[in-house]
Amino acid sequence: MTLARRAACELIGTALLLAAVVGSGIMGERLSGGNAAIALLANSLATGFALIALIVMFGSRSGAHFNPLVTLALAVRGRCAWREVPAYVVAQVIGAMVGVVLAHVMYELPLLQSPAKVRTGIAQWASEIIATFGLVLLVLSLNRKNEWAAPFAVGAYIAAAYWFTSSTSFANPAVTLARGFTDTFAGIGMANVAAFVLAQVAGAALGVLVDRALPVSPSRQ
Repeated sequence: MTLARRAACELIGTALLLAAVVGSGIMGERLSGGNAAIALLANSLATGFALIALIVMFGSRSGAHFNPLVTLALAVRGRCAWREVPAYVVAQVIGAMVGVVLAHVMYELPLLQSPAKVRTGIAQWASEIIATFGLVLLVLSLNRKNEWAAPFAVGAYIAAAYWFTSSTSFANPAVTLARGFTDTFAGIGMANVAAFVLAQVAGAALGVLVDRALPVSPSRQ
């Protein structure tokens, strides 16, 4: 497909991902009766399952990046043309914002909100570094022999990272920025967004470096 059509796929896919993240957070919080663990379980499972479905849906159309850092990492690896990166990133950011608005529409909430939830501190920044490192290294580890496992591997990793990180694993600058406009379970105070994104960039860079230092054996590609 043309670059414009692939970018449109990235926009739609990222929008559906954010609708799942924010929408399931709202539903989980409403039905959990104040039990944060149940709400997080619902949020993580819905996000992981949505990722599996969306990667199957858009993997053969646009590559199903849904994440500016994944797009950049693949460009560094030579698996995505640099000239395509701006279109992908813009589409992902716009799609993420659209997804938040769609979630708010589904639950009759104000379309754009100013979240009060504070997410900051060394533990959460370290969590974002680790979560993004693992995600980028996982994506760079995929090849023709194991690409069939991509939807399940990525979905499972993100669902697990909701639980083993104190930040609940945003691991995506477009997602992080968009979640700065929802005052719901998935929200993040806008003042905390920049630090999260910087941590994610650091994690992605580390993932790229480790992939170069410890490449997949040619015989297993």
